[in-house]
Amino acid sequence: MTVHEDIAKLDRDRLRTLFDLRNSSNLYAGGDYEDDPYVAWNALRAAAPVHEGTLHSLTGIDSDLMFHGLPYPESPHFTAFTHAALDDAYRNEEVFSSSANAVDPKGEASIESSMLSMGGAQHRRYRALVQPSFVPARAQWWINNWIEDLAQALVDGIVSEGRAELNVDFCAPIPVMTITGSFGISVEDALDVRASMTDPMKVIEMLIPIIEARRAEPADDLISVLVEAEITDEEGVAHRLTDAEIYSFAFLLLAAGSGTTWKQMGITLAALLARPDVLAAVREDRTLVKAAIEEGLRWMPTDPMFSRWVTQDIDFHGTHIPKGAVLHLCLGAANRDPARWEDRPDEFDIYRPMKPAMGFGGGAHICLGMHVARAEMTSGINALLDRLPNLRLDPDAAPPRPVGFYERGVMEIPVIFR
Repeated sequence: MTVHEDIAKLDRDRLRTLFDLRNSSNLYAGGDYEDDPYVAWNALRAAAPVHEGTLHSLTGIDSDLMFHGLPYPESPHFTAFTHAALDDAYRNEEVFSSSANAVDPKGEASIESSMLSMGGAQHRRYRALVQPSFVPARAQWWINNWIEDLAQALVDGIVSEGRAELNVDFCAPIPVMTITGSFGISVEDALDVRASMTDPMKVIEMLIPIIEARRAEPADDLISVLVEAEITDEEGVAHRLTDAEIYSFAFLLLAAGSGTTWKQMGITLAALLARPDVLAAVREDRTLVKAAIEEGLRWMPTDPMFSRWVTQDIDFHGTHIPKGAVLHLCLGAANRDPARWEDRPDEFDIYRPMKPAMGFGGGAHICLGMHVARAEMTSGINALLDRLPNLRLDPDAAPPRPVGFYERGVMEIPVIFR
């Protein structure tokens, strides 16, 4: 069965449920939040670089939310808002650690046991194992093997209908099926993986036969990279990754691959569709696709906060932060800091002079898969512009609008193209 035939059988209702920030499994991160948080974030950033409190409490949300660095009720919490403060925190890994505790990669398989929570030399060793598969020069491998066929197959599924809801019909499937495809997981099983992300044992059960098969006979996929990788431990002894270490890598890549890029692609598409003149310019000059993607990452990153654990007392940008505190880094506010983006930082403007933003984080832990994410968004947007020449928002439907707090996205993007 071809990718195009598999895509045609996708259950759109199930996609809509799995990729809806407002469903019950996402409420813990503020998935039902519908206000514009940037009003409060801009005011907080203008008042001081760092404030005591969690991001959601400072924004005016009374209920407890959970996300990276939350809840940790026994720790004092602080939140940084300026670009300069975040840049300093990302660069000072000794004081601002990526984990509250040391990581045992051979322990229970989980995202918390992955390199996301590692620091220092341990993080560098584990990241180096898969980094070669995610560098810019390797993007074409992802495009040729998975991304381009998926994008074209998804357009095939809607082109004759004259209308679509791009979030479910297009944006959501590409990243999750790219990463599961790179693991050797079929399109048919990809949504089962997404549904099982809160139950690691179910994901492990799907991975066990694939890992066993790749140990016996490697293929041109990411599981084979992990199976064949060697890591040198603290004593200088080289060894292959254990199954538990591979599972932890897989959880991290699946969470990132199925949990962020679809939202960012939707945010970028919605911003372009809301500005027909800009969309037309991008259609005519495809070099502007890159500018649109980078501006979307600056203007509205899907995950506007990540956290660091403070390992020693420090006076940081005018605020004393004690050892044991959690510092939350508000990427959303930093990406609109007028001290860095002087001209209309709250506006989506693909023509602004490009400066590196923090949509993918920063420092040693900058997103491993950012070049793959860019390739997915680039291929996806180009496929839509190539094959749907009259693409525009549906005038009879409500316009797209962002929802969510710690995970932000545009849930419905209703379009017509006839």
